[in-house]
Amino acid sequence: MTLLSYLRSIGLTGTKLGCGEGGCGACTVMVSHFDSSTQRVSHQAVNACLAPLCSCDMRAITTIEGIGGMRAGLHPVQARVAALNGSQCGFCTPGIVMALYTLLRNNPNASPSFVEENMDGNLCRCTGYRPILDAAKSLCCGGGGGASGSCCGGSGGGGGCCGGGGKEVHSTTEDKLEEAAAEGLVLNETAEPIFPPELQLMEPTRAVGAKSPAQ
Repeated sequence: MTLLSYLRSIGLTGTKLGCGEGGCGACTVMVSHFDSSTQRVSHQAVNACLAPLCSCDMRAITTIEGIGGMRAGLHPVQARVAALNGSQCGFCTPGIVMALYTLLRNNPNASPSFVEENMDGNLCRCTGYRPILDAAKSLCCGGGGGASGSCCGGSGGGGGCCGGGGKEVHSTTEDKLEEAAAEGLVLNETAEPIFPPELQLMEPTRAVGAKSPAQ
């Protein structure tokens, strides 16, 4: 069974089945694991359609439902994509959001050029990509933006912030975000999903029948 099949079977249908070959990115989720050698949590954007469920042992899986929604409020990454018209039919959007979210969790000070270079694993047939990249860049301009949703303040710093249109585009975007916040659709204080503490305490076990290094 693949990770995608399992997620959808338990009702987490935000993760989509697109090509089924790892090419479109619609099934992207964040897979996190604790590296005992470095004592740090590592995050990876994974194509769930290709990942065997058994490979996720000792891993924490974060799907689009885990970072925000219409009931609890949108995550800033989700809000930016919506405000800058980065979604049309919406089928690919969960995967794009999760790829961007994982990228910013790993690189909170990512530059706009770095984000653009690393958002190449997700396909979209509707937008032409420019609104998606504008939304991505608006989250990282000026450094330190990351997943918290900060912006350059309309200065256009860093290139491409808020669509690269300077203060006019910035104002339009902020107006949309303020309207959404007033309606309770945007999280004011985002608490990022934490890595389950119990997984940090568990020791990986050798598979039954596996030989030890000495053998």
